[in-house]
Amino acid sequence: MELGRMSGMTRQREKEFAKLGITDTAGLVRYFPRTYLDMTCRVSVREVFHNDMALLPCRIVAVEPVRYTGRVKYVRARLEQNGDRFFAIWFNMPYLANRLKEGEYLFYGRVRNQYGQISLLNPTFEPLDARNSRLKGLMPVYSLKGMLTQRTIRAAVAAALRIQPIETIIPSELCRKYALASLGEAYRRVHAPETREQLDAASERIALEEYFSLISAFKLIKGGKDEARVRRYRVTEGEVAEFIRRFGFAFTPGQQAAVRAIYDNLKGPSVMNRLLQGDVGSGKTAVAFTGIFMAVKSGYQAVYLSPTEVLAEQNLALLKKIFPDYRVGFLSGGSKAREKQEVKEALAAGQIDILCGTHAVLQGDVRFADLAFCVCDEQHRFGVSQRSTLAEKGRAPDLLVMSATPIPRTLSLIFYGDLDVTTIPDKPKERQEISTSIIPAHKYDDMLDYIRRETKTGKQAYFVCAKIDDDEGQITSVTELFEELRGRMPDVRFALLHGRMKDREKAEIMEAFKRGQYDCLVSTTVIEVGIDVPAATIMVVCNAERYGLSQLHQLRGRVGRGSEKSYCFLLIGTESETAIERLNVLRHTTDGFALAEKDLELRGSGDFFGTRQSGKFLSDIRNLRYSTQAIFLAKKLSDEAFERRLNYEAIVSAATEKYESLKDVVLN
Repeated sequence: MELGRMSGMTRQREKEFAKLGITDTAGLVRYFPRTYLDMTCRVSVREVFHNDMALLPCRIVAVEPVRYTGRVKYVRARLEQNGDRFFAIWFNMPYLANRLKEGEYLFYGRVRNQYGQISLLNPTFEPLDARNSRLKGLMPVYSLKGMLTQRTIRAAVAAALRIQPIETIIPSELCRKYALASLGEAYRRVHAPETREQLDAASERIALEEYFSLISAFKLIKGGKDEARVRRYRVTEGEVAEFIRRFGFAFTPGQQAAVRAIYDNLKGPSVMNRLLQGDVGSGKTAVAFTGIFMAVKSGYQAVYLSPTEVLAEQNLALLKKIFPDYRVGFLSGGSKAREKQEVKEALAAGQIDILCGTHAVLQGDVRFADLAFCVCDEQHRFGVSQRSTLAEKGRAPDLLVMSATPIPRTLSLIFYGDLDVTTIPDKPKERQEISTSIIPAHKYDDMLDYIRRETKTGKQAYFVCAKIDDDEGQITSVTELFEELRGRMPDVRFALLHGRMKDREKAEIMEAFKRGQYDCLVSTTVIEVGIDVPAATIMVVCNAERYGLSQLHQLRGRVGRGSEKSYCFLLIGTESETAIERLNVLRHTTDGFALAEKDLELRGSGDFFGTRQSGKFLSDIRNLRYSTQAIFLAKKLSDEAFERRLNYEAIVSAATEKYESLKDVVLN
């Protein structure tokens, strides 16, 4: 129902709701509270921290006359609780001076505790013995715009809940089997919970419904049928074990399990579509090379696709080292026209066993003689359609996509629902821990002095900035920092690297840095993945508070690759409590998957993947607290519903309508 048809909904109020993107009752009931005022627990003022919201029973000792600060009027009451004295202050409410009397009251508001002075700012209050207390339970708090108030939204939502039909698309048979609560009741409890337990249960139920729809939509978009295998791999387990010895180190249990999963897949009846993910330094590349060996040893071709030319050339060098007895070709946008043509001809004639390259590999005139195994490195840089283009260059080839950005298992179930997910949970034993420090502005000079001393001993450093040009904003640009550092440390050799440079130029700078021709590399996040310089022991991230934890973890992983102790310095532009608290998580955690889960919790799924990747789905349930079990159960329910075709037409209809906008996001 349109909002204008609701009883009591004025034209002006309808316009105000439109500013929130709400035009009907369905949108209104899905406008979930951003938080709740918890008035279930009365506390002592001694237990409350600065800036906390608190429910305080106390006595008004005296009420002072109305005072002025500039043009603002304020009323101040002296309060007492168990011998502790403090104040309640109300701004622009002079009438309270006559309403407040001495006696016992219940106050709810934000506590300020600065320099030993405690006060309550604009608290809500009522007599302690009030019969119809408003200060109880959990009160929803909504995001506001325009002239809307909390009271207006609460009343409108309550009215919408009485008239808006709320029906689940999860088959009734599955609802009974798994004892799922009513979806309509869950909506009512989320907007008007009586207890925290009610709120948590309702949030779980709504999240379950949303993820069920989402996972079902991804099934429709991506398809779900396993493709039958058309070629037979002749490689043996003994040959694979012999190949692994080429690396010169023992594979971790996680790497061994990943190799086993790939081997079993290639020997099985269906084509492999597998996501391999692992933390920084977990050895994904070695696992991928082992998969490539299984293909070329069986007489087929393989391709290794990298997102950047710098990374592609690095992988080329590794492939030539590990596969000296096989023919390795290279193809990128920066390759000369004659080189490209020669590689394409050799590839089509079967004279190249392994092709390494960038997006240039996806061009229509790149043809293989018998492509069997595809590796797509840094999966989050490529869309599903690009993966499909790569796979179409062979006859039902096996596909291994890799991600160095740890993806919470909950999200991998959704975004990679068409893939089997293999995770390498451990790291090589020789990989050392990296010391991480938060550097405020007043310690910047000390940090530079330390880096100067370190470079004199042959060590190298990265400086990373979030943007390229100086536009007089608050974020340090890479060009601005490059010029500043060269001026301050003329005895240190600096190189500049950013995304607007040509691929060949970037590759040359990176290679020169790796050879030790530069002491410090000032760069944007183009170095985020895959760069391996053992002598680089220092990572400096400027404006670190602007990055997600997962991205900071990736940047930190560019150092610590040699035998020397390595350091990551998080240079912050603001010393806010929130920024410090979030970055402290990175200081004390080296588990990339734990950081990814924390990043998801702090920033939401949209921020985690970026707007382009995730669109706006789930944005309206990000305020709800729910466990990962809701997502696991949603996938189980969706799998069972599709397998048994329960309520199939309704599920397809709802999923298609709700997530039609996902098609472009997923397929491109």
